[in-house]
Amino acid sequence: MRKNNSEVSVQKQDTLLMFPYVMWIVLFVLAPIFLLVYQSLLNVDGAFTFENILRYFTSVTYLSMTFQSFLYAGLITLVTLIISYPAAYILTKTEHKELWRMLLILPTWINILLKAYAFIGILSQSGIVNRFLDFIGIGRQQILFTNFSFLLVASYIELPFMMMPIMNAISEIDPSLIQASHDLGANTWATIRKVILPLSMNGVRSGVQAVFIPSLSLFMLTRLIGGNRVITLGTAIEQHFLVTQNWGMGSTIGIILIVLMFIVIKLTSNKKARRGVSND
Repeated sequence: MRKNNSEVSVQKQDTLLMFPYVMWIVLFVLAPIFLLVYQSLLNVDGAFTFENILRYFTSVTYLSMTFQSFLYAGLITLVTLIISYPAAYILTKTEHKELWRMLLILPTWINILLKAYAFIGILSQSGIVNRFLDFIGIGRQQILFTNFSFLLVASYIELPFMMMPIMNAISEIDPSLIQASHDLGANTWATIRKVILPLSMNGVRSGVQAVFIPSLSLFMLTRLIGGNRVITLGTAIEQHFLVTQNWGMGSTIGIILIVLMFIVIKLTSNKKARRGVSND
């Protein structure tokens, strides 16, 4: 009887502890998604319609925006991955890796708007980069408001979110496995390819999710750095909500963006790990 009473009290305690979390999910996750779904089924006049959904899937403009969003998000993810993996591997081998980890986290504390304006000053016609090009005789170039500048700045901002999970994954690898690989005759490159890379794939997947998904909905950098040359779904959502006041179409694109994000998460999830958990 006492055991049953203790179990009931533990269940009540767990329920009370879960209540704030459940309320947070309902108010700030489920309710906004419900409002988006509701708003996507209304036209400009507030009447019920499926016109927004049909317009999205039949419009070359919106499909082109979707393609561009995936293209730029993929390029940003690829650039950050190419830079992050070798850097993460080298930093995990250094003596002061915790210091490097802290230095990686520090830039994420700075507001993205401040970073964008800093790069505007660096890449502008009178900025440091163009002054250096002028000094070495190349001459000033139009760097700002180009696709290149957008990819450069977006990759810089997203870099810590790719590097941190990779660093954590490499740090968690048992050193004895690496030592065993060397003892069996594998060189450094073979050890990285056959041991370190497969064992750190969870970090790579986490990094891809952390970079690719936010990059799909970038809109501030497309304006400030890309100069509206780069048009993404995030830009379209901003336009519909703040400029054209077509909230129904903006909500429709928002819902599609959420669905695309869930698909990306599903594709990049660790299927083997989930199978292992289910088998256990």
